[in-house]
Amino acid sequence: MPKPDELIVEIAARVESGQSSRMSLTVVTGGAVITGRLAPEAMWRQRVSEVLRDSAELGEFAAVFDAPVKKEGPPTHLHFHVARILQGTVGIPETGGMYRVAIEDVRAWTMGDFSYSDH
Repeated sequence: MPKPDELIVEIAARVESGQSSRMSLTVVTGGAVITGRLAPEAMWRQRVSEVLRDSAELGEFAAVFDAPVKKEGPPTHLHFHVARILQGTVGIPETGGMYRVAIEDVRAWTMGDFSYSDH
């Protein structure tokens, strides 16, 4: 198991401690490029739970995300919101989605998020 990048662990820890969702990041993981803003895990879980609760088919899964966040040791995951997977000249989904990425799976990263423009 590779050792996670200390800088990205520190960024994730600061997002968690500051309860801020303003940090933009782009990561490469598993061949995918994900770009968007980081959110504290509790905020991310709450938003996912709200989306699921509003779904007639998936509402029963909301409770999984309502469970309290366990805070032992440094963060192990990045929690993206308003995020897109970059594919060619488009970002999927266009409106942004919610992604959870294991820090140990991040192979490359950069500050900020990327967006495409056809202008």
